[in-house]
Amino acid sequence: MTAESLPEPPVPESSGVDLARVALRAAKEQAKARGAAAQQKKQARRGGGLRSGARADGRDPLPLGAAINRLITERGWETPAAVGGVMGRWPQIVGEDLAKHCVPLRYDEDPDERVLTVQCDSTAWATQLRLLAPRLVARLNEDLGHGTVRVIKVLGPGAPRRGYGGPLRAPGSRGPGDTYG
Repeated sequence: MTAESLPEPPVPESSGVDLARVALRAAKEQAKARGAAAQQKKQARRGGGLRSGARADGRDPLPLGAAINRLITERGWETPAAVGGVMGRWPQIVGEDLAKHCVPLRYDEDPDERVLTVQCDSTAWATQLRLLAPRLVARLNEDLGHGTVRVIKVLGPGAPRRGYGGPLRAPGSRGPGDTYG
């Protein structure tokens, strides 16, 4: 026997009760569709679907702080905003003495990097900050969330502009007398 010659299974005939259920279900769906269409027409005539009422809805004004927090969340700016807050609270995080001599410059948000760059006004303070860097990274990650800052890059003092010549220049001198480098 082949698949073509197999007899088809008998299809049970619908009884009167089954036919009535199917017809009732179809009538309900049609009535629901007509009612939804009529409701939409009424709302369009009134000037839109939403009306002002006593309950809060999505059109109500928000307080400024809530609006900013919603914007930060929607745009995915949580980490940059948190790091910006750290830069504003730098003296409270590292202490007054260190904050007087070391200033955060920038934060590299790249997921592979996550580097906070800090510049110090002398090589002694740069060395001090390099020694404190692991504890400072732990403290920052405690505030901002694990893995937000991976490395603190410490820059020494900026060297004065290199120029050639001048009335007080010693022959053969190569730059500032500081031990930076």
